[in-house]
Amino acid sequence: MLRYLFAALLITAMPVAAETIDCRVIGIADGNTFSCRTDEGERLRVRMAETYAPELKQPYGSQARQALSSYVFGKKVQLTIKGRDEQNRTLARVRAGDIDVNSQMVRTGSAWAYRGQLDDRTLLDLEAVAREFRRGIWSLHKTEQQPPWEWRKEPHSGMR
Repeated sequence: MLRYLFAALLITAMPVAAETIDCRVIGIADGNTFSCRTDEGERLRVRMAETYAPELKQPYGSQARQALSSYVFGKKVQLTIKGRDEQNRTLARVRAGDIDVNSQMVRTGSAWAYRGQLDDRTLLDLEAVAREFRRGIWSLHKTEQQPPWEWRKEPHSGMR
């Protein structure tokens, strides 16, 4: 009896594998959102989890979009699904070959580690190094390094 109880405890304590989906990237919306198509033909709108790139109209917004495009556009990627956001986009960690795209965007200063949804604490370390070496958004003047979640709260005279 004890053996069965132990086996049951082991099974319930084992982590559940996250769902993964392979798809080909067909469009880039901004520095953390893209569209892709699965092998079955389903189109997905993907928001990269745990990162937050500048809005397109923010300083460095178009460069962040270009950075994401260079990693994923036209390529087959693997999505590790984290859930859905308020706009019903698929939240995911993204791999393109050997590249962890979410980490790479933070490492190069093309995105912030998004503290509101952070599971991978190493993203904070990558962001700190990017800041120290003034990569990407961290090369801008301090007044232009405003996180998008703060930037959207301010009026920008029709710039959104």
